[in-house]
Amino acid sequence: MISRVLVANRSEIALRVIRTARDLGITSIAVYADSDRDAQFVTEADEAYALGGTAYAETYMNADKLLDVAARSHADAVHPGYGFLSEIPGFAQAVLDAGIAWIGPSPQVLDALGDKIKARRLAESVDVAPVAGISGPVTSRTLVDDFVAANGYPIVTKKADGGGGRGITVMESDEDLDLFFAAHGHETDGFFVERFIRTARHVETQCARDSHGSFAVISTRDCSVQRRNQKLIEEAPAPALPEGVEETLVDWSRRLFEAVGYVGLGTCEFLVEGDGRVSFLEVNPRLQVEHTVSEEVTGLDLVEQQLRIASGEPMAEAPAPRAHSFEFRITCEDPASGMIPSTGTVTRLRWPLGHGVRIESGINEGVTVTPDFDPMLAKLVVTAPSREAAIARARRALAELDIKGVATPAALYSSVVALDEFSPHVPSTRWFEDSILPRLSDPGAAAELGVRPAAPSQPAGPPAQAEERATFVVELDGRRMELTVPRTMFAGAGQAHHRGVQPLRGGARARSDARSGELVDPTGMVNSQIQAIVVRVCVETGQRVSRGDLLVVLESMKMESYVHAPYDGTVADIAVTGGQNVSAFQPLVRVTRAGETAKENQ
Repeated sequence: MISRVLVANRSEIALRVIRTARDLGITSIAVYADSDRDAQFVTEADEAYALGGTAYAETYMNADKLLDVAARSHADAVHPGYGFLSEIPGFAQAVLDAGIAWIGPSPQVLDALGDKIKARRLAESVDVAPVAGISGPVTSRTLVDDFVAANGYPIVTKKADGGGGRGITVMESDEDLDLFFAAHGHETDGFFVERFIRTARHVETQCARDSHGSFAVISTRDCSVQRRNQKLIEEAPAPALPEGVEETLVDWSRRLFEAVGYVGLGTCEFLVEGDGRVSFLEVNPRLQVEHTVSEEVTGLDLVEQQLRIASGEPMAEAPAPRAHSFEFRITCEDPASGMIPSTGTVTRLRWPLGHGVRIESGINEGVTVTPDFDPMLAKLVVTAPSREAAIARARRALAELDIKGVATPAALYSSVVALDEFSPHVPSTRWFEDSILPRLSDPGAAAELGVRPAAPSQPAGPPAQAEERATFVVELDGRRMELTVPRTMFAGAGQAHHRGVQPLRGGARARSDARSGELVDPTGMVNSQIQAIVVRVCVETGQRVSRGDLLVVLESMKMESYVHAPYDGTVADIAVTGGQNVSAFQPLVRVTRAGETAKENQ
């Protein structure tokens, strides 16, 4: 049996692995970025090693640093968690080459399934039907145009190495396709195309296969409540499946696992249409975020099963599901502002308690949430004997949850699960985005969903009044908290960080352009509305643009955000470069309105 496991991850999944390791008498070894120094998973581990730095590339994505820690700590196994390096064949191979056990499928399996194009081809080879699409890279616009001509819109482009909902874009028209190629230039060969099925549910199988050849589907799950392809609410087992669908899911999952000699735990994902038609999406060769609901309905510890299978032991027999379980992803996203990322310091944190309530979290009161990593703060898992009872318990638990300092969708979730459309199952993967989110822009409908409209970004009164208060982060008895005071108390004492107001630059306050939705100041500077990383600058200085043209692609907390030209004009100045971190309200691109340049030159 494994005796010392390095957990090459962070936050709630690292803590999850650490706790099971402790149950089994296995020494746990954590690694951490500078911003995670005081995180709970670091303090709970038996040993912890600093990686140095804050960015992905410096820390949890730095294979050399992780391997160095594995050697120095004498780890005999590495658990990658999910995300980061969990699906990178080269890292898995390097771990094995160092004589250390890899908790997951082999590098060969990761190569076959981690690349979504290869996975489509594998599925076709074993008579598992994928979603209609192009089983090859997007090498030209013509290739996509031909597919659209044969299948029509909507279509979806996906990154071959994507995961967790990243790199997925739904396109409804030629204009959307134009935007895709404008955003990615000539770097499209890492994408493939599928037909977008608007009315399908997202159903998956939690699978396990050991080195002795035993295979089992531990449970099905329904993950249809999504926004921008990010799962929000998951449940097990998948409710009200059409006749024969579960048998198909189990059969196809077995074929896929056996075709590649899969050893370990993994998830096969499918789309299920109302008429019972099943289409294969992908195999996630790792533990999933939503594994908790499968654990709750079967009583199995899936991390324990991973460790035992990696040690060569046979997997446990999977009992039939005996309850119903929901998982709610408590993210730092603000439903009152269109679910944009929310950052700040958690000033109050009270978890719900009671029978059938489970919390998976890596945060504590006083922690500062930054845009550096995933937006998920915690997973609230609620289990009861029936789906109806689980919904009732979920509403109670969500009402008890109390997080202040950052916005979360907890109140929205509570209302969503009580809607008639939610029973007996979520209608489709588009239901939340098409039916729920539009209601948030209507104050009356938003109130019914438990969401208070966002406060105006511009406070009432003269601009100077908005500058009279400042917010500081202070530490008291080892806990960080926010303190808001009159700015005059600290005049000249240093730079204050203002919350809820937009900063002044030379007397020109940035305002949201009502027509474009962009944050533009009177000089024509388009500003970032969020903390983010610049993925790509899509224009050049001197370039003429039309209203709506793509200027910059940003990424914050795994989600891409597009910044568009607010009006017809000319790019006068570019203030950022690709890969740069930007803060909210930071200048991005200045656009001179058409006609103004000529006037200035007269």
